[in-house]
Amino acid sequence: MHRVAELIAPSRLGRSFRWLLASSWVTNLGDGITLAAGPLLVASQTHDPLTVAMAAFLLRLPWLLFGLYAGVVADRLNRRIIVIVTGLVRMAVLLLLVTSILTHRVDIAVVLAALFLFGVVETFGDTTTSTLLPMLVDKPDLGIANSRAMTGLVVWNQLAGPPVGAALFATGMALPFMSESVCILAGVLLIARVRLPAHGAGSQRARVRDDIREGWRWLWGHAAVRTLAITIFTFNVTFGAAWSVLVLYARERLGMGALGFGLITTAMAVGGLLGGACYGWLERHVHLGVIMRGGLIIETLTHLALALTRWAWFALIVFVIFGAHAFIWGTTSTSVRQRAVPAEFQGRVASVYLTGVIGGILIGSAIGGLVASAWGVTAPFWFAFAGSAIILAVIWRSLLHIAHSDEHARASTPAAVT
Repeated sequence: MHRVAELIAPSRLGRSFRWLLASSWVTNLGDGITLAAGPLLVASQTHDPLTVAMAAFLLRLPWLLFGLYAGVVADRLNRRIIVIVTGLVRMAVLLLLVTSILTHRVDIAVVLAALFLFGVVETFGDTTTSTLLPMLVDKPDLGIANSRAMTGLVVWNQLAGPPVGAALFATGMALPFMSESVCILAGVLLIARVRLPAHGAGSQRARVRDDIREGWRWLWGHAAVRTLAITIFTFNVTFGAAWSVLVLYARERLGMGALGFGLITTAMAVGGLLGGACYGWLERHVHLGVIMRGGLIIETLTHLALALTRWAWFALIVFVIFGAHAFIWGTTSTSVRQRAVPAEFQGRVASVYLTGVIGGILIGSAIGGLVASAWGVTAPFWFAFAGSAIILAVIWRSLLHIAHSDEHARASTPAAVT
């Protein structure tokens, strides 16, 4: 058992990191359960495509409304308390939804309201949670620590959670949401055991906009972090455009039914596991600039391959490779950002990144829908390929400088005693 624990979370990362990782994994299981159960609940209340699309939009809308403010809150207040409180509020929203289901008072209005509230709480909780790991782990170890967190996302959120959620929903409509409540409670109890160092909380200004402006000024003044933010936003626009029609693409272009479409998620999760298995070796032996450039080349060629192929088996191989890239790129870019950003700015900078991710996907989804309506289901993939190729050409040299900045930070930071 000790060897397994050491493999998953090396003791040099500290006991608090282990509690944080355990909390992340168990809450990812809960999120994975409702990843399947949520759309099923919406579909059980309405068959209107616009209303179904509105459900996904309302879940993401709070990021655009409150994302930057969530970063200010994370930098001003006690971060562990924020995560605990938002977890308890998420439980309350879920229990209200469960009550409405059990009393047969659930309808589409109740579901949409619950999704919006859940999105609001998630905005504050996830923004703050993203600041905890760099407070606990030394800069040289951020890569391996983030890879362990990403592994939990792949295993519990993408692989284990959705089939469990679908099975629970088939047994009883309220069961998956009760199960996520239990997972959230377990995550809150685990996070309560984490001990965080001070991060400068309490230095409040008269206006929130002053804090937001200061965070933007820091981000824009740091060349590497600025380039990363632009890259993540623009590549999420192209990604969102292609993935917005993925279900139609799978059915009309690849001839895949509902079961086949489910295999796409499985294929990407398998790729994520492969990426996690080799990440430690890659970080030790391959220049980070090569990793980042190679990952964006893979993403660009993914859109091209999907635009060209009609073979489902080949597309599934492409999705496995893309899943590995998503894991490696996500872990690397997060680690680079966390190494560069001071503790007192982690919340505001993370909020810009997360808002950019959501905003990019929403913009891309709108573009993808319009392009597909005009030129067919493969057109968004052609758009994504061309857009990604142009962006990659523009930032090609800057990516290497980002990696250099990150490696300098790792080389100049001594290992702390854990």
